[in-house]
Parts: sequence; structure tokens; C-alpha cells
Amino acid sequence: MATLGGMDYISAIVPPLVMAVLFTFLIVTIVKNQGGANKAKEDAAVDAAFAAAEAARAARAATPEEH
Repeated sequence: MATLGGMDYISAIVPPLVMAVLFTFLIVTIVKNQGGANKAKEDAAVDAAFAAAEAARAARAATPEEH
């Protein structure tokens, strides 16, 4: 069985630790940005997008298909 030197342990543990720290910052940022001053604006944008998609679907359903 091969043994790892001191620096090998460090080089093996650094990438997972960096990813864990970045993932933690990502989750904290997402949680902090839930709600707040822009929530109403973001909700309105999503509602408008859903309304446009629904209107397009309804218009497509109302149009008779040609064969």
C-alpha cells in the first residue's frame, strides 16, 4: 500500500474544501436573496412570463389545425 506524504494529503483535501466553501456561500446568497425589495418585481416578471406562455398555449389550442 502506498503512503501519502504530507503535501499529498493537503493537495487531496483542498479541492473538496474549496467546493464546500463555495457551495456554502452559494446557499447563503440564495437564502439571503429570497424576498427583500426586489421580490415583488421578480414575482411580477414570473407572473407575466406565465401569463404570456398561457396565452400562447390558449391561442394555439383555439386555432384549428390544418391537415
